[in-house]
Amino acid sequence: MAQYELTWDLDSIFKGGSTSPELQTYIGKFEANLTELKELVDAFAPPDSPEKVQDLSLSLELLDSATKQLREIGAFASCLTAQDITDHDAKIVSGKRSELGAAFASVMAKLDQKFLQVEDAVWEGMLEQPSLEPLAFVLNERRAQAKEKLPLEQEILINDLSVNGYAAWNQMYASLVGKMSIEHIEDGKVKKLSMGQAANRLSTPDRKARKEVSGKISAAWQEDADLFAETLNNLAGFRLQTYKHRGWDNVLKEPLELNRMSEKTLDTMWEAIAGQKAPFIQYLRRKAELLGLEKLEWHDVNAPLTKSTQQVTYDEAAAFILEQFGKFSPKMAEFSKMAFEKRWIEAEDRAGKRPGGFCTSFPDSEQTRIFMTFSGSATNISTLAHELGHAYHQHVMNDTEALNQRYAMNVAETASTFAEMVVSDAAVKNASSDEEKIALLEDKIKRSIAFFMNIHSRFLFEKRFYEERKSGAVSVERLNELAVEAQKEAYAEELAGYSPTFWASTLHFHITGVPFYNFPYTFGYLFSQGIYAKAQEAEGVFEESYNALLRDTGRMTVEGLAQKHLGVDLEDAAFWEDAIAVCVKDVEEFLKLTEVAVK
Repeated sequence: MAQYELTWDLDSIFKGGSTSPELQTYIGKFEANLTELKELVDAFAPPDSPEKVQDLSLSLELLDSATKQLREIGAFASCLTAQDITDHDAKIVSGKRSELGAAFASVMAKLDQKFLQVEDAVWEGMLEQPSLEPLAFVLNERRAQAKEKLPLEQEILINDLSVNGYAAWNQMYASLVGKMSIEHIEDGKVKKLSMGQAANRLSTPDRKARKEVSGKISAAWQEDADLFAETLNNLAGFRLQTYKHRGWDNVLKEPLELNRMSEKTLDTMWEAIAGQKAPFIQYLRRKAELLGLEKLEWHDVNAPLTKSTQQVTYDEAAAFILEQFGKFSPKMAEFSKMAFEKRWIEAEDRAGKRPGGFCTSFPDSEQTRIFMTFSGSATNISTLAHELGHAYHQHVMNDTEALNQRYAMNVAETASTFAEMVVSDAAVKNASSDEEKIALLEDKIKRSIAFFMNIHSRFLFEKRFYEERKSGAVSVERLNELAVEAQKEAYAEELAGYSPTFWASTLHFHITGVPFYNFPYTFGYLFSQGIYAKAQEAEGVFEESYNALLRDTGRMTVEGLAQKHLGVDLEDAAFWEDAIAVCVKDVEEFLKLTEVAVK
């Protein structure tokens, strides 16, 4: 009998799913809190001395509660729409969350404007008061960003219009994808696969099946390419018009600010990666040789190298993850065990689920939920560990203020990638044969390829698309061209074929909550290399310092975080080159182990 169930429990959050009366009651409480917060903000008068912080402190206390409630509602909506893409009531909940979010953003915009009315000297003194000092970084950040935005009435109008404009295009994309499927013959039977299930089939060792599924996936995206071009062009157009009115010319301004990093750090990271792709090109060539190919096709990049890949049960995967987590952090292992036992994870392989995986936080309940589709592969184990890393990050943040829990996406990916590395490294070390070690090493290297090449192609595409979109809508044909151009550059033209509809099939391009949902993954991957090295050096005392770093992620720039906890300069290429060198070691070992096979 299985120890852990593969379906999650949402009833412990709000009983009744997408028509939950408990959820509606909770939404009512949030709306009441928001009304009260709005009244406090409207009544707030800029103080004339630093000691007069009581009114602001009261507003921030209520803001803390409202922030957690809104995130609770949003997390529940995400879970509902992911677990069943045909649940129309879930889409209504998601739309309601967007409406509430816009109303909340309008109140926050007004509060930010109030911050600007406080004289600089008084403001600095206020942030030294005990009730405000813990929030000093975030409050300063909000005040600085408010200076670069439009007048209050215009910012509120943008927020209101975004519900049925900007955010609606993301919802339209999700609805379109939810209706997509392909037919595929397995075990002599025709199966209808969702796009998420179809994507999982691309890791089959059967190249003929891979090619067939890949072709059907590509045809499905191409069939509705005009519709996806509409969603992408319109959400990008809304974003660019907002930037234009604010006087922002650089399309990276908002994503860099959201990730609390400098453009120099970003440029230095990509330059280091571009300069050290040679070993990874060697890996792609070796893989092609091992598969008997001249060059890899797009659908071969994630293919396994062995005809029979080891499959594990969900319980076996859980046991392995818990064992490895325990070696670095007993608290992380204990937390993860609780997540399995309390059914915080949705892992069942079934039709009707959305593609991909995620972790979402319920800060008011102090719970998390993980979403993925588990089919027993080594990649699935890594994904599960990755999402548990996200969940643990939120867990250690639960005792901090809500405003200080809003850590940037790039450092969010650090905790998850660290957890993934712990598990994948252990799997390689525990391999019982060279064949198994090759397979597991390759699974690690495929993640390097994803972060250094796939994500790089996403970044290149999106940056170039947004520059062209400034001059008007970009056609399907041009979107296809931009996608292939970016892939060729990122993969150093090492593949025999590419994916023209990559821009349509990549969910991240259509997300409206976070612009440029790409480079933070690569940042987190490399930043976690430094943390992992520190963990190996500080065996036995790592857990405390790791948790301290995680707690700081919501109240520091990434440059400050790296300097304080790792003693490194992120604007210096040396850090990135050293991190990449760690990944290269996996490639070198892989090339050595597979040398005999190609002679």
